[in-house]
This record gives sequence, C-alpha cells and structure tokens, in this order.
Amino acid sequence: MKRLPQPLAGVFFDLDGTLVDSARDMHAALAALCGERGLPVPPFTRVREIVSRGARAVLRSAVGDDESAVDAALPRFLALYVATGMAQTRAFAGIDALLRALETRGVAWGVVSNKAENLVELVIDKLGYAARAAAIVGGDTLRQRKPDPAPVLHACALAHVDPGRSVFVGDDPRDIQAGHAAGLFTVAAAWGYLDGADPRAWRPDAVSADAAELARLLGAA
Repeated sequence: MKRLPQPLAGVFFDLDGTLVDSARDMHAALAALCGERGLPVPPFTRVREIVSRGARAVLRSAVGDDESAVDAALPRFLALYVATGMAQTRAFAGIDALLRALETRGVAWGVVSNKAENLVELVIDKLGYAARAAAIVGGDTLRQRKPDPAPVLHACALAHVDPGRSVFVGDDPRDIQAGHAAGLFTVAAAWGYLDGADPRAWRPDAVSADAAELARLLGAA
C-alpha cells in the first residue's frame, strides 16, 4: 500500500460529491426541464447517486439513453442549473474545517472536476473559496478529462506542488484512476455519490468515511 506523502504539499478534490453537495440544485434544474417538456421527474434519491457522473448522466435519468436527445437537452439543462444560483449547494460537513487546517499548515488545495470550468468557478465563488483555491481545473480546461491524469497534473502545476507529495480525493472511480496515474496518493470519499458502489473496489490508497476522518488521515485534524 502506498504511504501518505510527508511533508504534504497539496490536496486536490473532485467537486460534486466530494467537496460539495450539489445534488439538490442539479435535481431542481432537472425538474424544471422535465416540467417544460412534460416528462416525469426522476426521484431525487436516484439523481443524487449519479450526479458525480456528470450532467449527461443526470439528463439520461429523465430523457433516456438516446444520445441525440441528451445532446439536444443539455444546453437548456445547464442554463436551468445556472439559474438555480447554486442556492442549495453546500460544502459537505467538515470540509470548511479541513480546508482551513490545510491552509494553516501551508498545504495548497484545489479542485479537479469534469464539470465545465465556468460552472466549477460559479460553485467555488458562491461558497467563498475562489480566492483560496490554488488550482481550479474543469472538464474543458484541457482537451483531456478524468480518468486521464492530465487535469490532475495540471492542477499540481498551477499550485506549484510536486504530485508525489500530493493527495487526490474523489467519490468516483475516475478520480482514483486519474490520481493513481498522476502519481498522487488517492483517497476515496465514502461520503459521496457512490451509486451503490463499494469505493474499496476502486483500489484507492485510503478510504475516508467523512471529512473529519480525512482530516485525521492528512494530519489536519
């Protein structure tokens, strides 16, 4: 098993389902779209589990697996999502304290998401994190997306930290794959949108049940 790097230089997080709970706003946007199109609204419990797979996965829960239908609905869905103002999006319990502890220790932190960069920035700004994050990387920042390691490596470069002295935290197998390939210590966020999966099956270097346990793992409690 890979050992946690010491001294720790950087910690990078997936966004939805890891750093923030955005499922209520994603579901609200989907419900609005369904209302416009006369479609049944998928239950929140189902939508919550698939938010980490992205907007297209959320849309499929309402419009089906026809990719042309997903493509056609995507711009309106994203517009409706922006219109929510991310009013119901919150950092998960313990995240604020963890970020403050990392900052106190001089450990850089950032976000690597497959969500479009402008949407990531809207969420980060809404939560008051924009000036504090050392790196913000979205799904369209580069040509590559997770599970490719390039976005994670790009975040490390933006934060001026060595990947070998950094940690990547996520609630989806793509996060663990990208972190491993980039040479970071990986942590599966078991508090996230797992869609019924056992995160240990992704072979992360560690699994944390909540942000407080992650803080203890990182020596930031």
